[in-house]
Amino acid sequence: MDSNTSSAKLKYEGVKEATWFGQFRYGSNPWMARYVYGLIFLITNFLAWAIRDYGRSAMTEMERLGGCNSGVDCLGTEGVLRVSLGCFIFFFIMFLSTVGTSKLHDPRDSWHSGWWSAKLVLCVIFMLLPFLVPPPVIQLYGELAHFGAGVFLLIQLVSVISFITWLNDCCQSEKYAERCHIHVMLLATAAYVVCIIGIILLYIWYAPEASCLLNIFFITFTLVLLQMMTSVSLHPNINAGFLTPGLMGLYVVFICWCAIRSEPPGTGCSRKAEAANRTDWLTVISFVVALLTIVIATFSTGIDSQCFQFMKARVKAEDDVQYGYGFFHFVFATGAMYFAMLLIGWNTHHSMRKWTIDVGWTSTWVRIVNEWLAACVYIWMLVAPVILKKRQAGEYP
Repeated sequence: MDSNTSSAKLKYEGVKEATWFGQFRYGSNPWMARYVYGLIFLITNFLAWAIRDYGRSAMTEMERLGGCNSGVDCLGTEGVLRVSLGCFIFFFIMFLSTVGTSKLHDPRDSWHSGWWSAKLVLCVIFMLLPFLVPPPVIQLYGELAHFGAGVFLLIQLVSVISFITWLNDCCQSEKYAERCHIHVMLLATAAYVVCIIGIILLYIWYAPEASCLLNIFFITFTLVLLQMMTSVSLHPNINAGFLTPGLMGLYVVFICWCAIRSEPPGTGCSRKAEAANRTDWLTVISFVVALLTIVIATFSTGIDSQCFQFMKARVKAEDDVQYGYGFFHFVFATGAMYFAMLLIGWNTHHSMRKWTIDVGWTSTWVRIVNEWLAACVYIWMLVAPVILKKRQAGEYP
């Protein structure tokens, strides 16, 4: 065991300190592997989009596949779900085969970081397999994907809030408090200014008339959530400061904007509705950026397994893995369900226009609920330690 530990240390000694490009020069290693998995996920996203928007040209080839009903059931929404299912199976099997890996000398570390030829073959097989199954199976997967995508959003939400609270704790620590005081004040002020400007712009762009009651409600309630988070954070028993509610305000304002922007054209409450019906270079760029954002969000959430360690943290040894392999693959598996929901507008019976993503009333309400849940989780993370402390002191029953 000691010889294996020593060889693992020697193998990865230079990789840890290497640059992003330098990590690839050392061959198969967990630092390089995460980027390769991210690339596979990105290619899968673009494949699902291509089948949805341009699959008609592949109709002749798809007629040969058993589960495609002359190609009809492998295009559009069905095609996206089939690609998503293949991606989900691949990453879920990787999750099952790597969960619990804690040491670099574990054989599962080699499986996670290497064996790329075998894994590429498996990936291709899993991508083709869903095109052979009958439509009822795909429809069932589509229903399950709603739940999986919700799990992904919840994981992403906890990851974002954990990062914000970590940043605040770091700035308030004795080591950095004096040095970061001005920076914290400037960042918090900038966050609140951007929040207010963002809310004003939302009123201008998406609530130009008094008849746009739903949008007015969404935007106004976002402002109320910002006030609630600030009030709770500044409560004498909590005293978390201005930084975390300011950054959370940016997050909920952004989600509110995404939600209202997901409303289908024709509501008459968006000054950008006409632009949404045109396919120009700006629409194409926005679509590509949206897909890249999905991949980046999945990647960054996948390597952030620390915020889901509920046991007391221990000091890391030199041969410990740097991120949870099982958690990483689980996030990518649920991310496969998430990108499917975005490409079909969270509706398995919904047809999407070309170069659109996450459009429809279902998408809007998913975003709004996600925004409200984000504020509730943040407030609970502030209040829970105080309640627990008082319960332990016997002040609460």
